[in-house]
Amino acid sequence: MGFIYSCDILELLKEKGYTSYRMRKEKLISESALQKIREGKMLSWHELDTVCNILGCQPGDLIRHEAEKPEN
Repeated sequence: MGFIYSCDILELLKEKGYTSYRMRKEKLISESALQKIREGKMLSWHELDTVCNILGCQPGDLIRHEAEKPEN
């Protein structure tokens, strides 16, 4: 599995007043980064840093590692 989001990042951003429109307008996060979040794909370190700065949190608050299950 690898890394997965442990929370709804877009919802957390919305609670802080950061809509998709505002983030694009203020050039905080690109549309492609927003789409990655929607699809559950991982952000770049720079994008993750931006989200953590906005939310005032650590990366571990947003993502977790889920180990691959061995095939039998």
